[in-house]
Amino acid sequence: MIFPEYRPRRLRRTETLRSMVRETDLSIRNLIYPLFICPGKKVRNPVSSMPGVFQLSVDEAVKEAEEVAGLGIPAIILFGLPEKKDKTGSEAWSKKGVVQKAIAAIKKAVPELVIITDVCLCEYTSHGHCGLLKGEAVDNDSTLEVLARVAVSHAQAGADIVAPSDMMDGRVGRIREALDEAGFSMVSIMSYAVKYASSFYGPFREAAECAPQFGDRKSYQMDPGNSNEAIREAALDVEEGADILMVKPALPYLDIIRRLREEFTHPLAAYQVSGEYAMIKAAAERGWLSEEAVMMESLVSIRRAGAVLILTYFAKQAARLLRGE
Repeated sequence: MIFPEYRPRRLRRTETLRSMVRETDLSIRNLIYPLFICPGKKVRNPVSSMPGVFQLSVDEAVKEAEEVAGLGIPAIILFGLPEKKDKTGSEAWSKKGVVQKAIAAIKKAVPELVIITDVCLCEYTSHGHCGLLKGEAVDNDSTLEVLARVAVSHAQAGADIVAPSDMMDGRVGRIREALDEAGFSMVSIMSYAVKYASSFYGPFREAAECAPQFGDRKSYQMDPGNSNEAIREAALDVEEGADILMVKPALPYLDIIRRLREEFTHPLAAYQVSGEYAMIKAAAERGWLSEEAVMMESLVSIRRAGAVLILTYFAKQAARLLRGE
């Protein structure tokens, strides 16, 4: 048999050769770890559908942040569970809110850690929707003012980056304007630019206690069948002042990550969401696959598609593997 001069297997013979020609690498610096902050002290409530993930009081979140920083992970993103909820989600912008307290405490304990905050109302509203209601419809424009207020409160507490995840039209521009007016022109915006109305969010809604009490979020989150719309959404956020663009979820939307990478030069993030995490965990618990191998392969695939930042509940586990622990 005659072989071509080029044999691809020549460079696959050993791990050293494979690593020398590897096109995509995963680094600890690519990882962002999500934390769920709840009221109380010494609280560490396990999330049943997300093994290894907890609702944490501020004091426990500080310990977690110290561990994260010790592993070399550069950033965390905070989600809040308020003491009480109301129609307007007023605790979202309270100076005494759990996220605001956590930002200050973590900054004091681990000043080098980048703190990102989720800016949305779904965790704080009694109805569970991401904005203010007019009847049973989410009112876009009145919600913008509240989101801006939330973002400024996070910046005042010490957040480095705010991340609006609500998918209201125009929210990036209004938040940028509010931050600049309040003297926080150097606080960045990581926009959930392309957030789909996905079925992969179920475990997160348990962790953040934010399931909608009626209806769904399809009137403001993107339809899973749409690709061109993702480009339009991202372009709007760039125009309004976003510093980082995010795609959510990650693995079911690798094609969208790739499209954004080809269209925009902004740093690109992707969120490996709760459902992606839970599926790998559940299958591994049943012995159907290797948790570590599938975890790393999935993270590399997100990097390969074009994301430079990955929000993932596997961040600590992946960091330990990358450190050779």
